[in-house]
Amino acid sequence: MLLVLLAACTATGGEDPRPRWLPQPGTDWQWQLDGRIDHGIDVPVYDIDGFENDAATVRRLHREGRKVICYINAGAWEDFRPDAGDFPRSVLGSPNGWAGERWLDIRRLDVLEPLMAERIEMCRERGFDAVEPDLLDGWTNDTGFPLTAAHQLAYNRMIARLSHERGLSVGLKNDLDQVPELVDDFDFAVNEECAQYGGCTALTPFVAAGKAVFHVEYALPVERFCGQATRLGFSSMRKKLDLGAWRQPC
Repeated sequence: MLLVLLAACTATGGEDPRPRWLPQPGTDWQWQLDGRIDHGIDVPVYDIDGFENDAATVRRLHREGRKVICYINAGAWEDFRPDAGDFPRSVLGSPNGWAGERWLDIRRLDVLEPLMAERIEMCRERGFDAVEPDLLDGWTNDTGFPLTAAHQLAYNRMIARLSHERGLSVGLKNDLDQVPELVDDFDFAVNEECAQYGGCTALTPFVAAGKAVFHVEYALPVERFCGQATRLGFSSMRKKLDLGAWRQPC
């Protein structure tokens, strides 16, 4: 019996016993990754930076009746994060266009799995309900590595598994081309600019499965995308690119 119990445990001491939160289509949300969190937005879901916000912030949002999503970067190294020194140079690729960031070699599951497990465990320890792992579409970018669709599927499923092992729901960030293969592995989707680039219908399998699609546009005015987004059942808003508190919901 002891061996059975040990085999069931994860590296963190066992799966989190809490039932996973499963956001439904049309759930309103706020996405704020920059600046002091504005608690005055009347929505049931906040998506905030996991490193920059402590357990007390998450507890306050819970007291206010919110579910809280933990933003982490899963596809690129960031030189400003406290764990930056834990990533070997061999997995650091080309710059991705954001200051201090470089694509990761997602083929190296042996190296990246424990590092991502630590980040997701941080989300769990701080009390978050879910994870938003950014940059899950490296295979469609010039990363400096010969990444394939198969590499991305394996990596994304690893991220989903690590989240679920800790009782956290997890969102598929962008990666529209692989939605059919990944919709069953993820609990919701987070998308940037599918209306701008004509790809929103690719996300409909999430809504059909009863899973939320949290969607933002940056350049388009709300009159250009809210009609379609509402028909598709998305949770949509316009944001500024810095992802401060400002929002213009559909």
